[in-house]
Amino acid sequence: MSRVALVTGGTRGIGASISTGLKEAGYTVAAAYAGNDEKANAFKAETGIAVYKFDVSDFDAVQAAVKQIEADLGPIEILVNNAGITRDGTMHRMNAEQWQAVLDTNLGSCFNCCRAVIDGMRERKFGRIVNIGSVNGQAGQYGQVNYAAAKSGIHGFTKALAQEGARVGITVNAIAPGYIDTDMVRAVPADVLDKIVAKIPVGRLGQASEIARGVKFLVSDEGGFITGSTLSINGGQHMY
Repeated sequence: MSRVALVTGGTRGIGASISTGLKEAGYTVAAAYAGNDEKANAFKAETGIAVYKFDVSDFDAVQAAVKQIEADLGPIEILVNNAGITRDGTMHRMNAEQWQAVLDTNLGSCFNCCRAVIDGMRERKFGRIVNIGSVNGQAGQYGQVNYAAAKSGIHGFTKALAQEGARVGITVNAIAPGYIDTDMVRAVPADVLDKIVAKIPVGRLGQASEIARGVKFLVSDEGGFITGSTLSINGGQHMY
């Protein structure tokens, strides 16, 4: 029986590529989404991947969804925390709702989802958790104090949880993507996008499949000696 993987934000963009990549690698995948039923159902029809609608920022909703997924598919042994939103604005224009929504969805969801699966992983003495951070959580970005704070928090969360899980067979790692060729990035005005690409040493945007390949390696048996690490996939845009 194949291992079950839950991918949050798993029906669009980078998440969709991760979901399909894991399925192709032989995993049973549950792709979580927040609100776009039409696109989620189209993704399910195209890929055959099960989709589940719930709010990752709601602790109780996550608990209920994980119970349902495990009843349907089996115990979740792989978790990819990919769900995220943006509510950009400079500090002097940002309101409390914009701040809290991003913190709750991007960082709070990591706690909610990990808390829902960690007991089972500890009992089985196996687990793979990959949290999707961002180059902007490493380097900062103008107009994104909320997003940068949440993504930076993910990197610290990853290192701390990795220490807890290591002795019971659970690895916890992060991937920090740079600018990836998704619908969200394509929506950036062309002149702005040109300036972004000009700052990427390899001279192009990344592909969602490149993030998915990183996830596949980290969740594999071959990745078992890697934990507490952040894999930066950004074309050399930020090195440290």
